[in-house]
Amino acid sequence: MPSSIFLVGTLDTKGAEFRYVRDLIRARGHRAILVDVGILGDTDFTPDISAQDVALAGGGSLASLRNQGDRGNAIDVMIRGVCAIAERLHAEGRIDGVLSLGGSGGTAIATAAMRQLPVGLPKVMVSTVASGDVTPYVGSRDITMMYSVVDIAGLNKISRPILANAVGAVCGMVEQDIPAATDRPLVAATMFGVTTPCVTRVREMLEAKGYEVLVFHATGSGGRAMEALIDAGFIAAVADVTTTELCDELVGGVLSAGPERLDAAGRRGVPQVVSCGALDMVNFWAPDTVPAAFKNRTLYRHNANVTLMRTTPQECAELGRIIAEKLNRSVGPTTLLIPRKGVSAIDRKGQPFHDAVADEALFQALRENIREPVRLVELDMHVNDDAFADEIAQRVLTDLERV
Repeated sequence: MPSSIFLVGTLDTKGAEFRYVRDLIRARGHRAILVDVGILGDTDFTPDISAQDVALAGGGSLASLRNQGDRGNAIDVMIRGVCAIAERLHAEGRIDGVLSLGGSGGTAIATAAMRQLPVGLPKVMVSTVASGDVTPYVGSRDITMMYSVVDIAGLNKISRPILANAVGAVCGMVEQDIPAATDRPLVAATMFGVTTPCVTRVREMLEAKGYEVLVFHATGSGGRAMEALIDAGFIAAVADVTTTELCDELVGGVLSAGPERLDAAGRRGVPQVVSCGALDMVNFWAPDTVPAAFKNRTLYRHNANVTLMRTTPQECAELGRIIAEKLNRSVGPTTLLIPRKGVSAIDRKGQPFHDAVADEALFQALRENIREPVRLVELDMHVNDDAFADEIAQRVLTDLERV
């Protein structure tokens, strides 16, 4: 049965390339819904959705965007428009996959629409910027980025096979049959290398009870992905063992998940058991990337590419306040477990990040700021002790049984 590919393009500058891609999609037996997001000029063939339609959906008009000559504002309007159109068509069951090609501007517009669509729907972006940091474009969605190698400025010996491969990729995705499976309720968990023993045991215990555990590596992108899936309604409960991304957001490390980390479960009423995993550290890349202001801090070489910095008592106290404030807004069952003997593998007594004063500053701030009905539980254990993991797993299971 033919599928519909949402084909997003700046047709005023890349008409030949999009005609080539559209024809390849049709040759595979699928429909191409071609939407024009270009603002510079008219095209020599008619799209299914015009640039004027996109601009109107974004709250502007094509004529005014051209007259203003403000590229940044024009991109913002076209992003709003194409996102609204993509959401509407998907709700109507008219989008089975998305494909686009472009430079930085076209990539910004097309991937914004892709990020509005659900995980699992095929999304392919051929881009001149795909060999660099694609975090702003991908966000927390399953967008496949293909590097265009050459600029998307005409059809040639290099660009033709790359564009054809992109068509093959998105068509192959929409054509495949996903094997049927018995879906189990999903529990999200967060892990770092220094909390792996705890999370592994939690996962094993929950899976033994019939749940499927999605483990997110707390590296910024992992936290963002988890929050997005919670908001999308995929997650039945959360074992948020490793809240370390908040350290990077507060202090300026490289693995922040953004200011909304630890918000989704509370906002949606999803049961959550939260702990203090790896709140003793801020992340930087290789040692020479650590900002000069931090050179005299306690640093630990995790590996050749990752340097950890111990959080101070002042930072830990602020982290405790932030976490409490977030959890206090929760509308669902929420438990905070404090491991008094250490929050990471290198925060045990005798390890390089052991700092009883900093840990106590964190714990005291949590005690002072947590409000009922959030349940605050302190255990004379280390985060990686088996008994601590058992407590987390049992509390998750209890909450799941109650909802």
